[in-house]
Formats: sequence, structure tokens, C-alpha cells
Amino acid sequence: MRLRHMLTGAGAAALMASAAHAERGSDGEVRILYFQAISIMTPYLSSGTKDIEAASLVIEPLARFDNEGRLVPYVAAEIPTVENGGVAEDLKSMTWKIRPDIVWSDGTPVTAEDVIFTWKYCTDENGGCAQEPYFADVTNVEAIDEKTVKISFGVPKPYPYSAFVGAQSPVIQAAQFANCLGTAAPSCTEANTKPVGTGPFVVTDFKANDVVTLAANPNYRDPAKPAFATVVLKGGGDAASAARSVLETGEFDYAWNAQVEPEILAQMAAAGKGEIISAFGTLVERIMVNQTDPNPGLGDERSTVAHPHPFLTDPNVVKALSLAIDREILVETGYGEAGRPTCNLVPAPAFQDSPNNDWCLKQDLDQANQLLDDAGWAMGGDGVRAKDGVRMSVLYQTSVNSVRQAAQALIKQWWNEIGVEVELRQIDPAVFFGGDPGSPDTIQKFYADLEMYANNFEGTDAEKYLGDWVCAEIPNQSNGWQGGNHARYCDAEYDALKAELATTVGEEERAAITIKLNDKFVNSAAIIPLIHRGRVSAKSNTLGGVALNPFDSELWNAADWHRVE
Repeated sequence: MRLRHMLTGAGAAALMASAAHAERGSDGEVRILYFQAISIMTPYLSSGTKDIEAASLVIEPLARFDNEGRLVPYVAAEIPTVENGGVAEDLKSMTWKIRPDIVWSDGTPVTAEDVIFTWKYCTDENGGCAQEPYFADVTNVEAIDEKTVKISFGVPKPYPYSAFVGAQSPVIQAAQFANCLGTAAPSCTEANTKPVGTGPFVVTDFKANDVVTLAANPNYRDPAKPAFATVVLKGGGDAASAARSVLETGEFDYAWNAQVEPEILAQMAAAGKGEIISAFGTLVERIMVNQTDPNPGLGDERSTVAHPHPFLTDPNVVKALSLAIDREILVETGYGEAGRPTCNLVPAPAFQDSPNNDWCLKQDLDQANQLLDDAGWAMGGDGVRAKDGVRMSVLYQTSVNSVRQAAQALIKQWWNEIGVEVELRQIDPAVFFGGDPGSPDTIQKFYADLEMYANNFEGTDAEKYLGDWVCAEIPNQSNGWQGGNHARYCDAEYDALKAELATTVGEEERAAITIKLNDKFVNSAAIIPLIHRGRVSAKSNTLGGVALNPFDSELWNAADWHRVE
């Protein structure tokens, strides 16, 4: 059976569930497997997708995106617009109304003060908030009354849906996090692992990088939901064993991110216990290129802007690395119908997918070699290029995953062919994506020359995502290594374009600037885009209500999940 015949769209996955649940907790336990184990239950201290999505079971934003990319209210009663008076005519403020029936899981009311506190928490100048770009241009958050909050912007915001929108920007309880501002944030273990929330579940037990146990929120706003009384959110293993646990053994009900070779997935699905679900959004597998020097001899200044990289800041060198890669082979061997070669950071929606960078789609080893020759990198007798006494030798890291290890091996071979010496490194995904400021092995610390992973943005507007690569977002010791600019890219023209996007009105006009930002970044020395990936996960045939969401958390509608025969 070919993989494309097994993949179903997010809408189809939801329609397959025929039975409806009648009362809270009536369907017992649901078992979810994220092979990248959960490290923390707050997106504000982690940029790892696995932590963001786990937290979405508990803490919620004012609004989020559904599986078709549309904004829907969650903690809020409605979506503010200019038409309904929620967004000011001058686009410099918006007003959110909190649902009157919503309370925290401890029974206390959700108020405007909680929203205000969340803003102060993430923007504290002494803290390191992983999601600070969501609050760009916000100058004030104030209470109009107990259930109404006004957000003011320093500039007109044609697209104001950023702060408190999506799984990465939820509202947290002021009372629980009151003593967790600034430098105290990482030390608030109880709040960071067992947050009080408004979502369908509450954490009952948390074992970092292992398992999270949750129970139905007794104060959830819909008395008939969630159908499941408990959730076991297990971590560890790898993508293949996670998919197998749903598709073959039936030990789990849902396995996230089935990044497994397509022929292996097909064999697993033949067992008949589950199905593979897939949806394309904005997810891109990429290699980030360190613009700073990760040499351990630099001590605390390694991978900081104090020391530029000895050769990877040259766009022609990075272009040569990109041209050496055969993306079609990477798709064929690792993704099948769930992958498409791309040269862009923003691959969707289609009107934002730049047509200007197709040069990377065809492997060209001759041109790659010529670029390195022209840049003065001479081939040595050992097959490794060198210039001014510096050997072209790189450490290339990624997370432990069979598809990524296969891609690493292929890319190493291609780079060897153009005279680049490559050392490969694989890191436990729970650590790599964990965001622990004390760990040397995170994507933020970037103690390597190149690192490969995938990332995406919520919804269909890329403004806040593109904000990850402004100069101010470079991770460093002072911000707790929480910035999104892992490559340490800094370009004043890029920053100016990003500021222009923030004030531009009109979908076509915003798309034009988005394409300019995309083109500037992907033609810099900071990134090598590889694959536009569909989100691929596995679900049991007995699990209903799942609507795979490529625009927000995959667990976005877990309140609707239920057991079917």
C-alpha cells in the first residue's frame, strides 16, 4: 500500500469519528506518545514543539487557529475586529472580552488581571521569555473591567492577532506565577510543571523527560467534556517505535510526529489497528547555520556575537553547501508523499511562497565546487578544503531520529564530495528541544556549526515567525538563551523590513513584504531550507474526534477526543 493512499486530511480524520461522548470522563484513559519527551509545561520557557503542545492541554490563549487556519475564540468570548468594534479604527489598540463562564481549574475566575500579568511576565526585562516576539509593539495591556482587557500598540497593527493568540502565547494565572517574574521564572518548578489552566485537563503528576499524567479539569467550561478521565502523555523512544505503538501493537492511542521512512509506515499501517493522518501547513525542515564561532576554547563566549564564525558567514560558502544537497533524494528516502523540496522558510499559504529561490531545488556539485574555489578555499591532499590555515571542518548536529540520521549521512557524503569535513552529532530530542538554559545541548545554545530541525508558525500570517530572526532575538546568557534567532543572524535591512511588515495593511501587500523577508533570509548565510513537511501522526482506530491541525497545537481540540468502537 502506498503512503499517499493512507494519508487523510485533517478534516477527514475528524469526520471518521462517528460516536459522540455524553459526559465528562466517561471514556476512561487516553494514551498519547510524544517520542520527544516533555521537559516543561509552559511555552514561555521553551521553544520546543513538544513542550508547547503538551502545555496546550492545560493552558489556553484568548484565541487560537483551527485546523483550517481560521481564528476561533477560546478564553475570549469573540474575535475582535474593526467591524465589531474590537479593533480600533487606527489599528493601534484592540479589546478582548473574556468568556463569562470560564474559570481556572482551581475554580477561581479568569480576569483581565491574568492577561495583564502574562504580558508583564513575558516582557520582564530581567527574564528570558521564549515567546517574546508575540508581544512585539505592545506598549500596554490594561483592564477595562474584570472581564475586558485592552491591548495598545506603539504602531498601527494591521494584523493584531499575536499576543495571547495560539498555543505559544497562552494566558497564565497571575496568582500562581506571582513570584516567578524575571530571573525567578525558571526556578518556579511547581508552576512550570503543574500550571493552573483553563484547558480540558490538569497535571496530576510530572516526571521531566519521561511521563506526564493528567486528569479531566473538573471546572472545564463544557460540562460534557473532556470525554477522557485521564491522559498519559509518555515521552521517549523514537519516531518509529512511537508509530508502531499505535499502528501495530495498539499500546497507545496517538503518536505525534511520525517522522519515519514511508515504506516502514506503510508496513506498520497494514496491521490495521490505526491510521496515519497528515496535513500540510508551514512546517519546514531546515539546517540552521551558526553565524558565530562554537569553538569550546572560547569558553563562555562560544557561539556568541563576540566571535563571528571563521567561514560560515560567507553566503557563497553556505550556498555551496546548499547546492550540494539533493533534496529529491531526501524526500524520496525520508518523507514520501509527506514531503516536498523547498528553498523557502515560508512555504505556505501559496500566495506567500516565494518563486524566487528555485536555484536550490536541483543538486549541482560542479557549481558548489566552483563557488568554493572562487571563495579561495583550496582542496587539500586529504580531500578537505582550507584557506589561510583554517580547515573547512564542521560539526553538524540534530536530534535522534532515523529519518534525520539518514539525511545526515547523505548530506555528509555530499559535503565530503566538495571538500568539507563533517562530524555528525545526535542529541536526545528531549534535551535538544528542551530549552534548559543549563544544558549545552539545546538548539538555542547551538554549540555546533550546523543544526537540523523543523519549525513552523501558527495560523497563516508569518509576521511574528519572521520576527524570530531580528537581531534582538539572538539567544545569549542575558536572556536565558531563550531567543528564537538560533543562527545569530543580524541584518539591519531585515530588521527594517520586519518593522515595515508590522505596519502594512492588506493581504497582498503583507505577502509581498513576507516574500522579501523570506528571500533575504534564505539567501543569507544563516539557513539552508530542505523540506516542506506535512505534519504526520498516527492515531488508533478507536480514537475519535481528532482533527490534525497544522496551524496550531496538534492537541488543540483534545477536549473533543473520545472513544469509538
